[in-house]
Amino acid sequence: MDVIELLKSAFLGLVEGITEWLPISSTGHMILVEEFVKLNVTREFWNMFLVVIQLGAILSVCALFFHELNPFSPSKGKDGRRNTWALWGKIVLGCIPAAVIGIPLDDFMEEHLYSPVVVAAALIVYGIAFIVIEAWRKRTLKRRIEEEGVVPGSRPRGSHFAAPAEAVEPTPDGDFGAITTVEELPVRTAFGIGCFQVLSLIPGTSRSGSTIIGGLLLGCTRAVAAKFTFFLAIPVMFGASALKLVKYVVLDGGTFGTNEIAIMAVGCVVAFVVSLIAIRWLMGFVRRHTFSAFGVYRIILGALVLVYFLGLLPVGA
Repeated sequence: MDVIELLKSAFLGLVEGITEWLPISSTGHMILVEEFVKLNVTREFWNMFLVVIQLGAILSVCALFFHELNPFSPSKGKDGRRNTWALWGKIVLGCIPAAVIGIPLDDFMEEHLYSPVVVAAALIVYGIAFIVIEAWRKRTLKRRIEEEGVVPGSRPRGSHFAAPAEAVEPTPDGDFGAITTVEELPVRTAFGIGCFQVLSLIPGTSRSGSTIIGGLLLGCTRAVAAKFTFFLAIPVMFGASALKLVKYVVLDGGTFGTNEIAIMAVGCVVAFVVSLIAIRWLMGFVRRHTFSAFGVYRIILGALVLVYFLGLLPVGA
């Protein structure tokens, strides 16, 4: 068993655990990391590893929100169990667009769009989107305060096309939205956020980034947008991992030796532990800050990806 390969796997798990949940694109980071940290494995195993390592990350969501997501919790009454099943219904509904469009196009996207230029462009475009959306939200809150006398922490009446008939509710930290809890999330809004998730099929967009943007535009607070993003990831990432494993074993004829199993195990365990920290940190961060900082980071990373990889291209390429 090669210790160096295990250390590489642990580092990749660290990168996955951080970037999977922050809206900064795990794909963009992995493309950069691959230039400097290469596992001594086949290309088929590497492609499978990059997806299946997400199992460690997604198990952290199941662990952190186990009670909230468990409809069989003995501490929940009849209403609590009904609300949990309703939440799972919204999660499944939100995953349908990505499944319907993503599964048939998975190989096409990987073959034609998995390039540094596409990733960099997506990083920059959606980085700008985060900054613009947060600026719009800030202006909206300021206008409501000036025109309607809205005070952070109050709940005036109003409406939103994809939310309940409750109005924008600013919190003391300035976060606001018509939908302030996951339980309030209307079915049509859950489906709308799922439609935004389809954008993440383009490498560099970031699955969490696309769904968070969708949540913000459809009336969620930053906290709700982030939390529902975590929940949507459960079936999506389990499904993607299962699909990659089947392709690796059945179509590519791949096998798992001792080294491959150890590499997968180390990567998943590290991704799990780091994800626990990253998710807790993000939930605390978005209650006090906007997503603009992530937008700036994405633009800088996208520029670095362009500079680095275009610099590697031969003249005339």
